Amino acid sequence: MTGVLEHPGYDEERLRRAAEQLPCRELQAGMLLSLMGEPQQYCYPSVFIYGHRASGKSHVINVLMKELELPHATVSCVECVSVALLFDQVLRSFFGCDEASLLPRSPSLTDFVRIYRQQSPAQQTRYIVVEKAELLRDADANLLPALLRLQELVEDNVSVILLSEIVWDTFRPNTGCFEPLLLHFPDYSKVELQQILSQDRHPSYSAELYSFYVNILLGVFYSVCRDLRELRHLAALNFSKFCEPLAEGKVKETDTHKLWKNIEPHLKKAMQTVYLREVSSLQWEQMQQTEEETGAPKGLSAHTHVELPFYSKFLLIAAYLASYNPARTDKRFFMKHHGKIKKTNFLKKNEKTTNHLLGPKPFPLDRLLAIFYSVVDGRVAPTASIFSQISSLVTLQLLAQVSHDDQLDSPKYKCAVSLEFICNISRTVNFDIMKYLYDFL
Repeated sequence: MTGVLEHPGYDEERLRRAAEQLPCRELQAGMLLSLMGEPQQYCYPSVFIYGHRASGKSHVINVLMKELELPHATVSCVECVSVALLFDQVLRSFFGCDEASLLPRSPSLTDFVRIYRQQSPAQQTRYIVVEKAELLRDADANLLPALLRLQELVEDNVSVILLSEIVWDTFRPNTGCFEPLLLHFPDYSKVELQQILSQDRHPSYSAELYSFYVNILLGVFYSVCRDLRELRHLAALNFSKFCEPLAEGKVKETDTHKLWKNIEPHLKKAMQTVYLREVSSLQWEQMQQTEEETGAPKGLSAHTHVELPFYSKFLLIAAYLASYNPARTDKRFFMKHHGKIKKTNFLKKNEKTTNHLLGPKPFPLDRLLAIFYSVVDGRVAPTASIFSQISSLVTLQLLAQVSHDDQLDSPKYKCAVSLEFICNISRTVNFDIMKYLYDFL
């Protein structure tokens, strides 16, 4: 059930429309309205709203500003890469392009305050909503303290609302500043996620069926993902697969057990791609269809199909070999004319556990490159492109850098992919990796 927003300074019909768009966030919206007060009243100079990603911070603010028709300027610190862009966007939203054009090419805070004070005073509170406010910590040292007490500087009824995913303690300057009011947006609970996601039901099916589908989805993904955006994406992506037996007439909507058995392996497969986004939704659906037609192994996720550049594949293969083969075996696998050496000669005393059970071991960059140049087809010159591809593998989380950032001369890495994944990568370049793995000799 949707809650009710109440405030004597605003129209009841507008509050009702706003509450309908804020499921499970009526409490936070009501607290924010209390802090804002009536439109003609002076608001608190600055409010700091924090909470994890997809906890409804921006949505609540935008709905209240739009439905209550409050004068506001919304700026994103990601888009406003300079202070000049931030000042320009605020002046444009409040006063128009002509006033914004009065800013000099490289405006200072003093220029912004001077132009603002030249305009007519506000009849009701003006709000400046700053999204991704954590980026303000990298801006000029005086910008954040000035925004927190902007009401005092411009001598007008203006309030600054900062939205961030991190807590206020990481913002507070060492020199001190005006303390904003803090408002926390907690994560959605499982029941709240169920309620919100159930509102996106497909018009061709009943609300009960879609609610059952959402319950299944949360049962699989809730332990690893609480992000509403990601869960909404997964729900839309996999619903067609859930409805396949219904569309083919094999089962009815009441046959919940059969519907569950049909979708369960598909959801477990999709769980391996949570947050990755290495393929689009359309590509994911096409790959699932291809797997069914060609009989690809079950449980093969979209992540195992990710396309890499040719040399990146060999770099990843070399990294896997360096992680799971003892360094003393490199001569056996990668040097010519090494002679016949039996595996028993490699064994240390009491060495009984395979390296795959112990997990990947770190290796230095020079060893990775030595193995890479041994296994790659053809002669490859050590260029900047090769090193940039190593960085790309780290960014894709296929490699993990385990050395400190200050160790530039000897970085160390670990391979972060499974045996199944590296076997699939090896097949695409016709490389038999099993012949080079010490554990499988």
